[in-house]
Amino acid sequence: MKNDKDVAQTVGHFIDGRRVADTARTQPVFDPATGLSHRSVALASRSTVEAAIASAQAAYPAWRNTPPPKRARVMSRLKTLLEEHADELTALITAEHGKVLADALGELQRGIENVEFASYAPELLKGEHSRNVGPGIDSWSEFQPLGVAAGITPFNFPAMVPLWMWPMAVACGNSFVLKPSERDPSAPLRIAELALEAGLPPGVLNVVNGDKEAVDTLLADPRVKAVSFVGSTPIAQAVYSAGCAAGKRVQALGGAKNHAVVMPDADIGNAVRAMMGAAFGSCGERCMAVPLIVAVGDATADAMIAGLKAEIAGMKVGPGTDNGNDMGPLVTKQHHEKVRGYVDQGVAEGAKLLVDGRGVKVPGHDGGYFIGPCLFDRVKPGMKIYQEEIFGPVLGIVRVASLDEAMRLIDEHEYGNGTCIFTRDGEAARHFSDHIEVGMVGINVPLPVPVAYHSFGGWKRSLFGDLSAYGPDAVRFYTKRKTITQRWPSAGVREGTVYSFPSNR
Repeated sequence: MKNDKDVAQTVGHFIDGRRVADTARTQPVFDPATGLSHRSVALASRSTVEAAIASAQAAYPAWRNTPPPKRARVMSRLKTLLEEHADELTALITAEHGKVLADALGELQRGIENVEFASYAPELLKGEHSRNVGPGIDSWSEFQPLGVAAGITPFNFPAMVPLWMWPMAVACGNSFVLKPSERDPSAPLRIAELALEAGLPPGVLNVVNGDKEAVDTLLADPRVKAVSFVGSTPIAQAVYSAGCAAGKRVQALGGAKNHAVVMPDADIGNAVRAMMGAAFGSCGERCMAVPLIVAVGDATADAMIAGLKAEIAGMKVGPGTDNGNDMGPLVTKQHHEKVRGYVDQGVAEGAKLLVDGRGVKVPGHDGGYFIGPCLFDRVKPGMKIYQEEIFGPVLGIVRVASLDEAMRLIDEHEYGNGTCIFTRDGEAARHFSDHIEVGMVGINVPLPVPVAYHSFGGWKRSLFGDLSAYGPDAVRFYTKRKTITQRWPSAGVREGTVYSFPSNR
C-alpha cells in the first residue's frame, strides 16, 4: 500500500485519516459526456478492506465515549464545510456521473440536510426514564452504538446516499467503513477529507473503493456489526441474505418502478411540468424517478401526451457542465446500451413510441453516453418497459378506466418504493394514500422523497429489513437499546430472600 500522491491519476482510499492507494487492481473512471477516461480508481483488495475495518475498530472505543454534544459539533462544522465546498463537490459529481450541475447541487443539498439532522444527536439519543417502578427502584433505557458499521452505496447519488448513512452512524457513536460506487468515487472521498477537517478523528470514517471483493469482505468480517446498502433489488436481496446469515444488522434498499396516477380532474399543466422533472431529471437515474404515468381515461392520457411532447421539444440535452442543458448523459457506455435496448424492446412489444431519443447528437461530444427523452404510449403490464426498472429517461403512458384499476396495477407490481397521484379530489387522494401498497406517497407531488427528519424507504421488494434509511429510523438502526433497572437499598434496611418474579407490588 502506498501514498496516493505516488499514483496521481488514481483515486485511492481513505483509511485512518489519510489517502492511500492499493493499485494492484484498477479500472478507468469515465467522463460520461465524452466517453474518455482521465483517471482510474483503485479496487481494494481484501487486505485493504480489512485494514479499513481495523482502523474503524481501533477508533471506536474513544469515539463511543465522546459525549454526543461533541459529536454533534463535528456534524455542524461539516455542514458548513460542505456548503463552502459546494462548487467543488458538484463539479466532481458532474464530471464522473454526468448529471447537470443543478441536479448535482440539489443532491448535495439533500445530503447536507442529513448532516444537519445528525447534529441533533444529543436530543435524538436521549433515553427514557421511569422512577419508582418498584419500591426504591428506578428503570431507564438508553441507546448505545453498535461498533463498526458499513455502507455500500450506488453510482446515481455519490454524495447524497453516503450522507444518508455515515453522518448519523458516527453521530450515534459508531465508526464507519464506506464502500461507494467505483464509477464515481471522487466526491465521497473528498467529503471524507472534509469530515476530518471538521474534527472527526482519524479512523472513525474510512472509505474503500472497490468491487465485489470489497463488498464480500465487509459482509463476511465479524467486526462489522451493521450494513446499509442501496442498489438494485437482486443485489439488495443478496446483501441482506449474506449479512443476516453472518449475524449482522442489515438494511438493503433495492429497485423501484414508480407510478404516477393522473385523474381526469387533475391540473394537467401542473402534472405535465411535474412529470418532466420526475421522469427526466438526472437522466432518469434515480430510484424515485417516475417512469410510468397511469392516466385515468383516454382524454387524460391524450392531454398529458400533448403537454409532454411540447415540453420535451424544448429540452436541451448536453454535457452537465453547461448550465443551459436540462439533461446530461447516462453514467456509462454499458448503461447507455442497456437503456437503448429497453427502448428497442418496447417498440418490439407493441408500445407506441411517440418521442424517440435514441438518435440524439451532441456536437463535439460524439463519444458521450447521451440519449434524449423517450415517450411511449399504450404501455401495458407484462411489457419489459412496464415491469423492469430502466433507470433512464424513458417515460411510458398506461391507460386505465378508473382509480381502482390504477391502484390494482400498482399493488400488483413487485416494487413498492414510491408513487403519486394528481387530482383535485381530496376524497380520492385520501383513499389512494390510505390504501396503496407503497412506502412513499405523493399527492400532487411527483417525487415524495422525505425530508431528513422523516425516513426514506419503500415496501415489498424495494426494501429488505425492518428499518428505513435516515431520519428517526436511522437512529434506531445504528443503535441498540439497553434497559437498566437500579435499586440502592437504604442503610440499615434488611430484607429476606425473595424467590418470586420481580413485581412492583
